[in-house]
Amino acid sequence: MFLNRKLYICIFGAVLLGGCSATQTGILGLAPAGDRKEYVQARDLYSAGNYTEAIAHLSDYIYKTKNVKRREARAYRLLGMSYEQLGQLSKALEVYLEALEFHPDNVPLLLAAADLYQRTDLVDRSIELYEQALAQEPNNLEALSGQGANYSKMGFYSRARFFYDKFFELNPTAEPVYRARYAETFLRQRNYPDAFINITMALAGDSSSPDFWLLSAKAARGLGRPQDALADVNTALLLAPGRRDLLANKALWLYEAGQYQDSLRTAQQILQQEPTNQLALLITAMDEYYLGRKKDSRRHMQAVLKGEPDTFAERVAEKLVQQLHF
Repeated sequence: MFLNRKLYICIFGAVLLGGCSATQTGILGLAPAGDRKEYVQARDLYSAGNYTEAIAHLSDYIYKTKNVKRREARAYRLLGMSYEQLGQLSKALEVYLEALEFHPDNVPLLLAAADLYQRTDLVDRSIELYEQALAQEPNNLEALSGQGANYSKMGFYSRARFFYDKFFELNPTAEPVYRARYAETFLRQRNYPDAFINITMALAGDSSSPDFWLLSAKAARGLGRPQDALADVNTALLLAPGRRDLLANKALWLYEAGQYQDSLRTAQQILQQEPTNQLALLITAMDEYYLGRKKDSRRHMQAVLKGEPDTFAERVAEKLVQQLHF
């Protein structure tokens, strides 16, 4: 009876006077004013980029009391984010998992932990946590796109599209990166028409990404349009000059088109950056072979064979040496 009266007085006083004392708010289960101030200081430090100091403040805020009710989800989230900003992903994950012991249904914490598991290639665990988040919020866009990325990474492309389809239904104006990820699921299954349609949609929203242009090039090549593929990879190289994966695709496609001199020049751009690159050495050897430079071709083919064993380039080189009698 006395406690109820005290609560009534506190609430009535809050209405009239604008709040209760720190002791009284503690009775209501809220953090005392001093603690709230400490959290705000930590949040400001995070916003200013002072992540180490934010961690110190948040650790004190969370762990200075044995009353676990005061271990707020938002404080844990900010602590984990601070560790993430410092590149300490394992520590951030540890924080999120501890927080989930006290707040097992907190969606922001579930998403944060699921994202970290995904980024560290623990995909099964990431899927599990995204499923828990979707059980709470079936239309959560971050969870839907996260599951799409997880299943795509595992090679279950149709399953990935199930989540992306719902994601786009709820968010038809999503950022182009999601449309590009969706396009890649089609590309992986050699559905080049749908891959091309979706990567074209991504490029309509953002034409500054070399990765988008490379996807477009691969889709065009799959559709039997080699010149369009080369044009797209050249656009990608304008945006990312010297990027080795782009140069490798270009060199290989030029070789397949019989443009050996252009292919050779492109492969040599890779070798200027990385003289032992096996794929570039292999393409160089093949270009030289068909240009009639057999001695140079033999030398570069031997360099491939002396490189890292059991790679794609090394296995191809072994077969070519037998077939072409280098």
